[in-house]
Amino acid sequence: DPPLSPLSPSNGSSRNLSVDEMYLSDTGGQYLDGTTDITRTVHWGVPTPLQKEAYTRVLMGNIDLSRLVFPPNTAGGTVESFARRALWDVGLNYGHGTGHGIGNFLSVHEWPVGFQSNNVPLVAGMFTSIEPGYYRDGEFGIRIEDVALVVEAQTKKPFLTFEVVSLVPYDRNLIDLSLLSPEQIRYLNAYYETIRARVGPELQRQRLEEEYRWLQRSTEP
Repeated sequence: DPPLSPLSPSNGSSRNLSVDEMYLSDTGGQYLDGTTDITRTVHWGVPTPLQKEAYTRVLMGNIDLSRLVFPPNTAGGTVESFARRALWDVGLNYGHGTGHGIGNFLSVHEWPVGFQSNNVPLVAGMFTSIEPGYYRDGEFGIRIEDVALVVEAQTKKPFLTFEVVSLVPYDRNLIDLSLLSPEQIRYLNAYYETIRARVGPELQRQRLEEEYRWLQRSTEP
């Protein structure tokens, strides 16, 4: 047998999960009608004040970039700092790109769309990830990643914005509401209404009652 990769669990490296730490789950799949790439970070116990603030500021950055309205043919690198501003406000940052193009039944990381300085300008119809994060070596990692479609904004002149197409709630246990602006809370509530409307009926159709109840709890205003 070939040797196990460093990412493979083994009797020597595996350990028990506990409710006392954060978990970052980067998930995705390729389907006949599209490619997904969704990351959520959760804590099942009592997060520390730093963990809660860092998570909330990552979420604020995700929201700020997702709801941004910008001129057509704007380069992603021009606007990606909106995803970092809430972290920068308190001297935090992350060391990776803010997002990458996503193929339709193609590559999960698809050139040339994204938020780096050498990506092409954003135009309607492009799919990109939006994924700010924060990491402390040896302690915890946070990333909140959604897939977003570039769409026309409801403005008098033809501007652009994003429509988030990932429909997965964020971890309520890690959100410090006192840090969010009224606009960010309104965005969050509208997103949760969309999740309920689109995912809820499908869970009921499949008679997944436990999952449906979890969804309702996780998308309360």
